[in-house]
Amino acid sequence: MARTVNPEARAVRREAFVDTALRLIQAKGYEQMSVQDVLDDLEASRGAFYHYFDGKIALLEAAVDRIVDAAMEAVMPVVADPELPALRKLERLFSGIAGWKSERMELMLALLRVWYSDDNAIVRDKVRRSMVARLVPPLTEIIRQGVADGEFTASCPEDAARAVVSLLDGAQDLACELFFARRAGEATFEFVQARFAGHAEAMERILGVLPGALSLIDDRTLRLWFG
Repeated sequence: MARTVNPEARAVRREAFVDTALRLIQAKGYEQMSVQDVLDDLEASRGAFYHYFDGKIALLEAAVDRIVDAAMEAVMPVVADPELPALRKLERLFSGIAGWKSERMELMLALLRVWYSDDNAIVRDKVRRSMVARLVPPLTEIIRQGVADGEFTASCPEDAARAVVSLLDGAQDLACELFFARRAGEATFEFVQARFAGHAEAMERILGVLPGALSLIDDRTLRLWFG
């Protein structure tokens, strides 16, 4: 007789591996964390681990997916708020994601140290494609609202949303580059401000709003990471 698999129990067990990985990545770093560390922490067998994941990189991908899902869930109420104008929704969406990361700075820094390793290029590509799938629909709705209210002049909200997501992806890469440059004393805070302002200006042109109307990152969060 075939064994019956309980999907809920399977999901809970899989999430336990992800929970442990996130905790160990923050505590000791991804490179130092081994699959055996995860198994020892959970008192699980190697067979149980490979039932859910192909290996350590697959576990990293699941951990990053968890982070993206949680960050998006935290900011979705902003998108659904009928009282907010579109421009403010965009700013709160951006600042909400940045704030969520800031509250978990130690974990973000632990992931940052390995994120741009050549060994993780496939994971980065998968996560970026996943981000497009997650962000384009809510951004399209926000831009469509802005066009209807006369705030934006973008002719195609979905195309504009995809362009904005591309700029956000570039801003993420820029943030990593500038973070390490600041730590090495190779960039001033004013230079960091100017670079982010340049990305915000590009978004303003895509949306069709006046220069200076859109803030990509608030000053408090900028100083927390780059001050």
